[in-house]
Amino acid sequence: MSEQADFDTPQVSRRTWPSIVWLVPLVTALVGTWLMVRTLTEQVPVATIQFQTAEGIEAGKTKIKYKSVEIGVVEDIAFAEGFSNVVLTAHFNDGMQDFLRRNTRFWVVRPQLSVRGVSGLGTLLSGAYIEIDPGPGAPQTHFVGLEEIPLITTEDAGKKITLISNNLGSIGRGSPIYYQGILAGEALGYELAGDAQSVYIYAFVRDPFDQLIRGNSRFWNVSGLDLSMGADGIEVRTASVQSLLFGGIAFDTPETLEPTVADVSDLVFTLHGSKAEIEEPAFTRKVQFVMYFTGSVRGLNPGAPLEFRGIRIGEVLDIRMEYHPETTSFRIPVLVEIEPDRIITRAARDPQSPEQTLATLVDKGLRGRLQTGNLLTGQLFIEFNMYPGSDLNLVADADMPHPELPTIPGAFEAISQSLNTLVEKIENVDIEALGNNIVGILEGANELVNKDLNEATVTDLQASMRSLRGILQNVEQSDMETTIAAARGALENLQTTLKLVNDALEPDAPLQYNVIKVTGELEETARAVRSLIETLERQPNSLIFGRQATEDEQ
Repeated sequence: MSEQADFDTPQVSRRTWPSIVWLVPLVTALVGTWLMVRTLTEQVPVATIQFQTAEGIEAGKTKIKYKSVEIGVVEDIAFAEGFSNVVLTAHFNDGMQDFLRRNTRFWVVRPQLSVRGVSGLGTLLSGAYIEIDPGPGAPQTHFVGLEEIPLITTEDAGKKITLISNNLGSIGRGSPIYYQGILAGEALGYELAGDAQSVYIYAFVRDPFDQLIRGNSRFWNVSGLDLSMGADGIEVRTASVQSLLFGGIAFDTPETLEPTVADVSDLVFTLHGSKAEIEEPAFTRKVQFVMYFTGSVRGLNPGAPLEFRGIRIGEVLDIRMEYHPETTSFRIPVLVEIEPDRIITRAARDPQSPEQTLATLVDKGLRGRLQTGNLLTGQLFIEFNMYPGSDLNLVADADMPHPELPTIPGAFEAISQSLNTLVEKIENVDIEALGNNIVGILEGANELVNKDLNEATVTDLQASMRSLRGILQNVEQSDMETTIAAARGALENLQTTLKLVNDALEPDAPLQYNVIKVTGELEETARAVRSLIETLERQPNSLIFGRQATEDEQ
């Protein structure tokens, strides 16, 4: 028992702190967490950008810039699936992750010549670079780059508008938009409308000009030259040299008392061909007629005007040709469209509708005919005018759904018809009978001329000359009336004698010598008569007081 007492009773104690062995994994976990956080916080933003080509881009060298500040670099270039595009892997600087959102845009800046001028000349030395236009939206790391430099950025203030036109003309991407001659915006692009008959043009109007656009704003094309001819001569207008080369659009907003829409985001504006087209009175009611022409319509095209005494009242819509095998004849129906409201009836008691007025005018001689509008191009138009008494030549085709307006031949066609009629009359003349008559007349004249003259004829002629000479010698001592009567009688005798001489004159006649002598006396007599008449005109009283010398004779 004593021996067991010598042994001490074991005492158990508990430790309040963990073992030092656990300190090693704890430190390891803390260091690992710190490294992970540091790695995540120091990792640069990475994004991929897809382009159609990598022209001018080099991996590790091509910079990404925003407002000329470098914010990243292209690290890798690879082909997309199918080798149709290239994909650029770009690393951005720390803090640039806010730029990588859904509406952010990228494009390559290279030397480029466009409507707006020359851009990207600095890249000739530094090389191409990628420009970024940050936009709003959710975070995103894959983007499709733009192949052209955008005309506007998210920082540009203004309004986007949509225009519609029958044809694009010379309008293109970047074509300027003017307000009162001041550059206010540009066209962004265009596309064919769903009906394949119109073109949509998308444009942007910058601030503060966008505040001038309302629901009643009017847009028109100012491309090229606007050439007009009037009473004052030729007038040439163009908005600018830029619009002359690359096309252009102008707009205005007329003042009106009616309320207008200020929000134009959902509106589509009509792009008119010119401002004159806008200012021309518009008549919505149009009536179609058919006009038949038998002659040539070369130079008459759809769109040619219809004018009444120089005022446009419609236009040509269509031209066709009809062949009738029964008569082997051709007929040309021309479909026209008339705006009847342009004709105003000034009748207070019995007002007529425009259609009734047109029918009344046709009954009183309204006719249409082809006229030459331009001598250089040969373009024709249809002119209406009043021709009272002209025939009402109507075809009255029952199969034609449109009413008919009468026509008459044009000026050149009428001349051609007259010439044809004249040629027909000439062809109907009996040339052989006419020649026989002429031969008979010449034979009779020859027989009369070669007939011998008797001495009595020449003697009477000489007596008449001596009588007239005696009258002229005593004219100053005679009465005015008696002298004039005697002179008239002598001249009548002289005329009869001259006729006889002309009928009997023949170079081979035996009295040729005497006739030549009488002719000389006749010349002297004519000079004397002329002198007498001149004297009486200058000095009517010379028969009473005698002839007085003039200042020239003195």
